[in-house]
Amino acid sequence: MVGSIEEFFTGLQAKLGGDKIAGMTATFQFEATGDGGGDWAVKIADGAGEVTQGKAEDPTIVLTATAEDWLAIMNGDMNGQTAFLTGKLKIQGDMTLAMQLESLFDLG
Repeated sequence: MVGSIEEFFTGLQAKLGGDKIAGMTATFQFEATGDGGGDWAVKIADGAGEVTQGKAEDPTIVLTATAEDWLAIMNGDMNGQTAFLTGKLKIQGDMTLAMQLESLFDLG
């Protein structure tokens, strides 16, 4: 269980790699609005991933939610698909990548 957006993304770097991202090239932009929020980018290419704070140039997908809702998704208290369907999670870009979020980033 993570207590902050920053804690999640700081720990995410160590989780990226292996078969889950083999052959994938994508840049995920995460935007957490409100208190405790921030912007984080996850770039995946050549079987490796890089997590950086801030905005990415030309992301493949942009995911936006409040910091509170992101924490609920990251901790498994809210399903990402439910968040999207109820308007709590906004997605721009490649929707097939959004469907892979939970398995790629060990959400929940």
